Amino acid sequence: MKSTLHKIATGILICTMGMTSCEVNRIPETDITDPSFWQNEADLKMGTNRLYTYLPGLPVTDDVWSDDAYGTNNNSISDGTRIVPGTDGFYENQYALIRWANNIMEKSQLVVENGTAQELVDVYIGEAYFFRAWGYFQLFQRYGGVPLILKTLTEDAPELLEPQASREEVIQTIYDDLDIAVSLLPDPSDQDASEYGRITRTAALALKSRAALFEGTRSKFHGYGDPQSHLAIAKAAASEIIQSGEHDIFPNYFNLFQYEGNGPDNKENILVRMYGQNTENSISYHVTQRNLETGVANPTKYLADSYLMTDGLPIDMSPLYEQPANTVEVFNNRDPRMGDTFFKAGDEYIGTRPVYTIPPLNFQKTGFGNRRYANLNDWQVSRSYIDRPIIRYAEVLLNYAEATYELDGAISDEDLNLSVNKLRSRESVNMPALTNVFVAANGLDMRQEIRRERRVELALEGFRYWDIIRWKIAEDVLKRDILGNYYFDEFKEQEGNDPLLTDDNIILLQKKENRYFDPARDYLWPFATEQRALNPNLEQNPEW
Repeated sequence: MKSTLHKIATGILICTMGMTSCEVNRIPETDITDPSFWQNEADLKMGTNRLYTYLPGLPVTDDVWSDDAYGTNNNSISDGTRIVPGTDGFYENQYALIRWANNIMEKSQLVVENGTAQELVDVYIGEAYFFRAWGYFQLFQRYGGVPLILKTLTEDAPELLEPQASREEVIQTIYDDLDIAVSLLPDPSDQDASEYGRITRTAALALKSRAALFEGTRSKFHGYGDPQSHLAIAKAAASEIIQSGEHDIFPNYFNLFQYEGNGPDNKENILVRMYGQNTENSISYHVTQRNLETGVANPTKYLADSYLMTDGLPIDMSPLYEQPANTVEVFNNRDPRMGDTFFKAGDEYIGTRPVYTIPPLNFQKTGFGNRRYANLNDWQVSRSYIDRPIIRYAEVLLNYAEATYELDGAISDEDLNLSVNKLRSRESVNMPALTNVFVAANGLDMRQEIRRERRVELALEGFRYWDIIRWKIAEDVLKRDILGNYYFDEFKEQEGNDPLLTDDNIILLQKKENRYFDPARDYLWPFATEQRALNPNLEQNPEW
């Protein structure tokens, strides 16, 4: 962490924010330095814009750590072969974010002293508290307890040699920061349209719900702490968002990840990573489709099989399910979200193949293609401005359902209608409602159906790995063969692509005997060698 501070201790302000509504300009390092900068609201706004550059961008590839996606090669996190790293850019990056958030909190008073009204300044302080909580939650998921740095430090500050705080101390800091953010930030309906993309009160509540559900279920299934208190916090935060009326479900699932889903008219998006507007106003952009096209996160058979049939039953229970004879039939009578998430024959594709036929196995090695952010025009111009949804109202509803069930061991139909069934009744989805009678009549398990709904609704958005970590099922689901689609006859036309197959003619990406997961070690990530050398009091996580 000391090396991180060395890189940023000068406080030079460089804002390269990709938000078109925030009037972000790059300030030359030779012109303005930190001590002379904090003069007015414009300075504070520009300084706060820097925080937004730490939001995760596109494409989303974290799912290759889980059983939901596979890239073009085996992944060392997924198969348990990683080792302690020498350095850790992610760790350093989160502390850079935390330090900048601390800096804004401290320097904001200078702006007040120079005549800016406290109520205006408070909004930016609220954003800083949100981002500090965001940084600590990113660290918390990976490492558990980490050093708590709640003020800006110099390179030689003694606090840099403090040991990590406990899990309880870190999660409480996250809650405290988010409570302050909630008290200072506006609701989305109180924002001017030009402020779309900035952190709101509901974003802070949503992050609190996410963090509390993570720790509540993790402590419950790993057997430590006070799960009920965290689950109650998760449910209360989600409920407050639901009761606010600020958000709603977007009618078209596929278009959530298209230009139609951009902007303030989409009430489902609570927090997004924004990009530029077009090639004429290209502040920042991404090339997600080209990355996904070449196989950075291909869906697996496990994800495919989790989608229900249109009668609301799993494929191994539904009379509607028939063994597919080709890639088209895989999608017959399935939850429409599957076809919105996976490429299927007839979909608009890329410039050299404007219409999708079958997955090219040299890239889409599972025999399934990831359809997120697919846009033919974006592919042709090699840049896209589709926003990345980071927190959706759908997640909040799923948090509410899961927290309710885990608190009580049951969930009423009323609460299911308030949460899961809002997603199933989405205009483009229109799946049967989940009810207690339906679950009982068909021998289903309510917990598993709530988890299934989370898996398919949030598929390939980076949630699955952290879900199997907190549910303590990674030791089971990651030690299986990694499987893809059936190896249909149509695949045989692709010369030079002869994958390994199971006895059932299913594409086999990696055998289970080559996959490892140590429950005593792999539920936490290791601290890098460099960080422990800089801080000898930073204790390595168990078994690393």
